[in-house]
Amino acid sequence: MLIENRPGAATTVGTEAVSRAAPDGTTLLVNTGNLVIAPHLRQLSYDPLTSFEPICRLVDTPMFVVVNAASPFHSLADLVSQARARPGELAFASVGPATTLHIAFEMLKRRANLDVVYIPFPGSAPAVNALLGGHVTAVIAEYPAAVELVRSGKLRALATASRHRIEPLSNVPTIAEAGYPSYEATVWYGVLAPAKTPREVVSRTATWYTQAMAIPQLEEKLRAQGFFPVGACFADFKDFLREQYDAYGRVIREANIRAE
Repeated sequence: MLIENRPGAATTVGTEAVSRAAPDGTTLLVNTGNLVIAPHLRQLSYDPLTSFEPICRLVDTPMFVVVNAASPFHSLADLVSQARARPGELAFASVGPATTLHIAFEMLKRRANLDVVYIPFPGSAPAVNALLGGHVTAVIAEYPAAVELVRSGKLRALATASRHRIEPLSNVPTIAEAGYPSYEATVWYGVLAPAKTPREVVSRTATWYTQAMAIPQLEEKLRAQGFFPVGACFADFKDFLREQYDAYGRVIREANIRAE
């Protein structure tokens, strides 16, 4: 397997290249939520739901709402209460704009009816550094960017955006448990083939991935880096993409999110 990185335009450069590739199973796409976010923000030559054959959603990496350990907030309810008491004063940071983490923030903002300032950063590391320096109130960050700082006591995790609690930090409640039922947001990675790739080729490829994901040593390495195996393939992945496309599109329109 040859890995070819094609960065640019929020993953759309590489995605477009795969959409035009021969549908013979020799060219595959590994992408994230950007696959279903980008079409709501710019004109593209491909459709995320019809230009590809979904193979498998491989792994998720959770997001957390974190605050500085010196913060007076010990729960998401504390943070929400203060934000409502001081409208327009608290600053939330995440990677953005128009990223999975930004949209997760906007989802929470709407569900909790918050009037807070959104501060975009080019990556999780600078956002977390701003939180450590006391420049922002809270950050929505990916698990890998925050977990060690939470474990070391420098940051405090108030809630996870995933559907279920995360085993390594099982004491941290989900946002749904904190009073916002059905809330769920995650950073996911999946593999797809160009549309019209033969079913038997897609099936064989899915088998390879599911067998690989079942190897204990691989699962251990993934979890150590903050990636949790999912292995949802075919119709499950296809339905998930449709749900994500619709949910993200709704938030992007309501929040008037722009790519730049």
